[in-house]
Amino acid sequence: MKILVLGSGAREHAIITALLREEPQHDVVAAPGNAGIARDVPVVPLDPADPEQVTNYANLNGIELVVVGPEAPLVAGVADALRTRGIPVFGPGRAAAALEGSKTFAKRIMDVAGVPTGRAERAGSLAEATAALDEFGAPYVVKADGLAAGKGVLVTVDRAAAIDHATYWLQHGSVLIEEFLDGAEVSLFLLSDGHSVLPLSPAQDYKRLADGDLGPNTGGMGAYSPLPWLDAEFGSEQAFVDEVIETIALPTVRQLAAEDTPFIGLLYCGLILTAEGIRVIEFNARFGDPETQVVLPRLVTPLSGLLLAASTGGLGGLARPVFSADACVTVVLASENYPDAPLTGRALTGLAAASAVPGVTIAHAATSVVDDTLVSTGGRVLSVVAVGDGFTDARARAYEALALITLEGSQYRTDIAARVAD
Repeated sequence: MKILVLGSGAREHAIITALLREEPQHDVVAAPGNAGIARDVPVVPLDPADPEQVTNYANLNGIELVVVGPEAPLVAGVADALRTRGIPVFGPGRAAAALEGSKTFAKRIMDVAGVPTGRAERAGSLAEATAALDEFGAPYVVKADGLAAGKGVLVTVDRAAAIDHATYWLQHGSVLIEEFLDGAEVSLFLLSDGHSVLPLSPAQDYKRLADGDLGPNTGGMGAYSPLPWLDAEFGSEQAFVDEVIETIALPTVRQLAAEDTPFIGLLYCGLILTAEGIRVIEFNARFGDPETQVVLPRLVTPLSGLLLAASTGGLGGLARPVFSADACVTVVLASENYPDAPLTGRALTGLAAASAVPGVTIAHAATSVVDDTLVSTGGRVLSVVAVGDGFTDARARAYEALALITLEGSQYRTDIAARVAD
């Protein structure tokens, strides 16, 4: 199958790596890709958020499936344009993608569908935001209403910091003030064809910059899968997944279908396990990063068949995807000064040695080749992914590989998956 993957990050590199594992191997192209992706598949200089560019390329080159990685093309309506031309695409249309693009929209859908989530107030002015903060009390939760690349959320006990965060994001639109929910967080991906859903395996990510969940929020500094502690909480991973499907995923997908905005693609459920039960923190409309990097290496069922079935309305006839019992850990290598104004353009070395560590692959996030030198081009530069027989093994491999990579001023967390190490 000829597949076009849109995006340029580690998530897209992980998707491509999973597709290339299949036999017979697919003809995969990426747009625009990055230096690591370009070593694996051809890349083309398309703007992934330009519907006309993408659809014209897909038509002219016989693309049989388009996989949309990041959120921006979805909100720009790329999936709508492709579907209009009869090209299968894994990713929701613009209207359904508002589930991620507008937290206000997502809260309304959850409310109508009866999906369990925290209370929230939309604020369009600082006065409204301040009143809502005082109503809910500390800890304060402030979220940008629109897309914010994972950096629009602040949870703090400092009222002044909450007001500052609201003030900043109010310059770009409205904000949501939410009640604080306490508990363990879980990410669960569900494939949707607009009517049916199929779950992937749960993962847990680390959003804070520093060890011990300290420092500012980031796009994600690492993740692991599976989650063995779900057995103690729910009896089994399957029992947890079943509850999420019944109380969250299917009600959401059915509500969107009832509003003539079918959700076709990847429903990312950001969940929190409170004393009162599972609650939704947020929805995303695409694969999460860095969770994708630990979920897909464990996937035994061919990914391409799942993506095509979701894109063409065929999930209802498929069995649930199968996953290996392996443990998988990913640790993100970030540039100096991330997540503020990262220092980029610095040389990366040691990747060949790191990739030679057993069970390790490297998903490039922000890399380029300049004068034959591999350099960093953004905040999160690489995801070092390691598979092992258990989490102690997987963690050891990931950190052994990280120690072989050199990037001046780089930073990474040392406690990813430490809580589940054997």
